[in-house]
Amino acid sequence: MGIFSFFKKKDKETLDKGLEKTKESVFGKISKAIIGKSTIDDDVLDNLEEILVGADVGINTTLKIIERIQQRVARDKYVGTSELNRLLKEEISSLMQENVIGNEPLDFSFPKGEKPYVILVVGVNGVGKTTTIGKLAYQFSQAGKKVMLGAADTFRAAAIDQLNVWAERSGADIVSQQMGSDPASVAFDTLKSAVAKKADVVIIDTAGRLHNKVGLMNELSKIKKVMQKILPEAPNEVLLVLDASTGQNAIEQAKQFTQATDVTALALTKLDGTAKGGVVIGISDMFKIPVRYIGLGERMEDLQIFNREAFVETLFENTEKQQ
Repeated sequence: MGIFSFFKKKDKETLDKGLEKTKESVFGKISKAIIGKSTIDDDVLDNLEEILVGADVGINTTLKIIERIQQRVARDKYVGTSELNRLLKEEISSLMQENVIGNEPLDFSFPKGEKPYVILVVGVNGVGKTTTIGKLAYQFSQAGKKVMLGAADTFRAAAIDQLNVWAERSGADIVSQQMGSDPASVAFDTLKSAVAKKADVVIIDTAGRLHNKVGLMNELSKIKKVMQKILPEAPNEVLLVLDASTGQNAIEQAKQFTQATDVTALALTKLDGTAKGGVVIGISDMFKIPVRYIGLGERMEDLQIFNREAFVETLFENTEKQQ
């Protein structure tokens, strides 16, 4: 099993299925790009560049990868096309490793230190933000953690109702107020209750609006400030949820939110519905923020903690078998 030895069989199957469109529609083209070629020449690199850009890896990140491949070919003197997949896997994995902050959790058994661990979730409506929160709550609960949700998206009654449904499904506690209430007040009450009930994990939802950056910044700053009255270190993580299937739009949203607040981790949803899974690589490289979670389907179990090596390995499995 190698790199997948720590994966449960069902998690490996979910990863395979979730990345199927990207593997077949995009990375599967690599084998065709090198037909009739014995060495990695300019034509092969040009084809590879087109394939990576088509996968929404992004132009700048693609050029970095191509440059790394060129350096490897120049250094090793003779590199056959049969080795291209290995070089790509190594260089993409290395590129993503540069964006890792601290130790990446391999499962939902963290946190093991001080409690509660507070996650502030941001992102626009429609990207799967509230659903991701529900799936996170479920996964943490399944790992034996006591979870509390905070419905601080008070601008939409539907958001509060939806989070209540997820709380019930996942077995998490929830703190909510009426629509139109002060989001910071909800966050304050959530942390106060979490400390009293000795919760392990607190997940705070926020309004999914891309209003002006100043308004967004002020709102999130106020939420953080009131939470820190209860827990000075809160939030432990600011998680930005992005829809991977939107490609460049997801990148634009990442720009907006990283300018408005200190995003520390990313969650990429809907990877199972797109052939542009390369956006995970591009976003990670562009913003130097680690991808923490990936969404690979509709089931609550289909949200995984991201592992870059398993991700890259899975992307190239089909191409290796075709060569």
